[in-house]
Amino acid sequence: MTGRGRILIQRLGLLAAGILLLTGAAPEPLHIIGGPAIGGCIAGAVRLPAEGPGFQTIHLSHSSFWGAPQTIAGIETLAREASAAGLRTLYVEDISLPRGGPMPGGHVAHQIGLDADIGLDMRPRPPLSAADQETVELPSLVRADQRGVEPSRWSPAVVTLLRLAAGLPGIDRVLVNPAIKRQLCSDVTGDRSWLRLIRPWYGHAAHMHLSFRCPSDQADCTPIAPPTAGDGCDATLQWWLDQLDVPAKPSVPHKPPPPPAACKSVLGDAGSRVPAAAR
Repeated sequence: MTGRGRILIQRLGLLAAGILLLTGAAPEPLHIIGGPAIGGCIAGAVRLPAEGPGFQTIHLSHSSFWGAPQTIAGIETLAREASAAGLRTLYVEDISLPRGGPMPGGHVAHQIGLDADIGLDMRPRPPLSAADQETVELPSLVRADQRGVEPSRWSPAVVTLLRLAAGLPGIDRVLVNPAIKRQLCSDVTGDRSWLRLIRPWYGHAAHMHLSFRCPSDQADCTPIAPPTAGDGCDATLQWWLDQLDVPAKPSVPHKPPPPPAACKSVLGDAGSRVPAAAR
């Protein structure tokens, strides 16, 4: 091999090492910068295993499964509690990229390792094969007209799953489609206090969005206002349903906000554009 060839190989090796550094998680200690409404990044993230007791990850080629240790522990706790309650295996989608930051698809809230998407369908189903994990489609629990749930897919098991999610340590809120929130308001009797944390949001007909609070030791993590008092089965919910009668406005491409300047040391100049292999 010529000297020029050896130099080229050395340079390629250094380039590969740099790519691995930027696409892997930023080293500990945990440092969360930003918030669910403004975007951000995370150092010290850990990866959710591909599967574990009561859960499987899905859509591995375009989902990312890194989060704050508290988030990963919360997902694993929910999976164990759901399994103990006789529920089906949970399907986990996006959490965050290894260092947080903007994700494909414009997920602003999934930038700081404190958010996770989990499927809501609790009907009987066979275990997923490796191929199925990639191609499975989460069915919507909401009717096509968006005004109520699909009866064939709604069950007490879905209510149990949402109640368990709302009871997780450190949970800030659980986002679901307004029609799902409406059905909960109708179905739940007895203790309804946990309904306060189940909040309506656009989409979220096939999965729930778990949002955990900023850890108390993360001064650079920016929280959003906590949910208002009450069970949320009031005029605030009706507002979401009333929007179904408002003519749709022309869609405008949404560009996520840039990460806070403090994220530069975490994300590097390459930002958070991470290949699937690093997810």
